[in-house]
This record gives sequence, structure tokens and C-alpha cells, in this order.
Amino acid sequence: MSRWRPPQPKSSNYITAEGYKRLNDELKYLWKVKRPEVTQAVKEAAAQGDRSENAEYIYGKKQLREIDRRVRYLSKRLDHLKVVDRIPDNRDTVFFGAWVTLVDEQDQQQRYRIVGPDEIDPAQSYISMDSPLARVLLKKQLGDEVMLRKPNGDEVWYEILQIDYEAYDSGL
Repeated sequence: MSRWRPPQPKSSNYITAEGYKRLNDELKYLWKVKRPEVTQAVKEAAAQGDRSENAEYIYGKKQLREIDRRVRYLSKRLDHLKVVDRIPDNRDTVFFGAWVTLVDEQDQQQRYRIVGPDEIDPAQSYISMDSPLARVLLKKQLGDEVMLRKPNGDEVWYEILQIDYEAYDSGL
């Protein structure tokens, strides 16, 4: 049995201005604050002598590897992202960055924001533009009904009640 796995499908390269700022701030924090702190801790742990049994040294080196991996990922990812920082002219159509209010067959309302794959946050109701729900919503109009087929085969119908766009802060 081999370890080969097919590559993951490429995710979209779009991101909101807020999402870009958040990732950029994380990169700066990791590089300018967190990494120097951990480097100093590793340096102090190494000065204590035998490194093979020094838990602080071993843990610090592991932290450095994780920080470096995340810094590498963020640096490459930020170079390829396209920031969407304007509101579309037609605000009655669902596009990237829209807040969409839906009502299902049981009259339950749900509100989602369609964002890039780097910004997914269920707590804030941010869904990826690559998600099945966002795919059926994109380019639909106010009042349209959409059908989402769940993995178990069930069909769920939604009606688009409201479409909102937030003004973007271009403070990049």
C-alpha cells in the first residue's frame, strides 16, 4: 500500500480586504514577535547543557519548526491572493463578499457571508466561495430559489431574502 494521495483541488485565490489584513498581521506577528521570543527561549535552554534530554530545548525547536512552516505558507499564499476590495454595481446579485440571508422550507433564516477559503469561520457565518452552498448562491438574484443537494442525497431548498455588501476599508 502506498502513501500517495491525489493532490487537493486548488482553492480560489480571492480574499476580502479584511481577510488579507488579518493574514498579513499574523505573518508580521509570527516573524517579528513570536519567532524572536521562541528563539531566545531555545538559546537559553541550549545554554543549560545536555540538549538530548532538555524538554525546553526540544519543545522550543518544535515550536520554531511550526512557526517557520506557517511563515513560509503565509508568505507564499499572500503573494498569490487577489484582494477584492470593491462593491459590485449590481447589489441584487450574489457575488464574492456578499452577506446573504436565506430562508429554508421550515421558515428558518440563516445568514452567510461568502468569502475566500482562507477566511472560513463558522462562528461568524463565513463560508468559502468553494463550498457547495456558496456555489449554488453565486450569481443568483434577490428572491431566487436555490436547491442544495446534501452528501446523503437529500435536497434542501432556500429562498434568497436579502443580499448585503459591506463598505470596504482600503487601509492596506
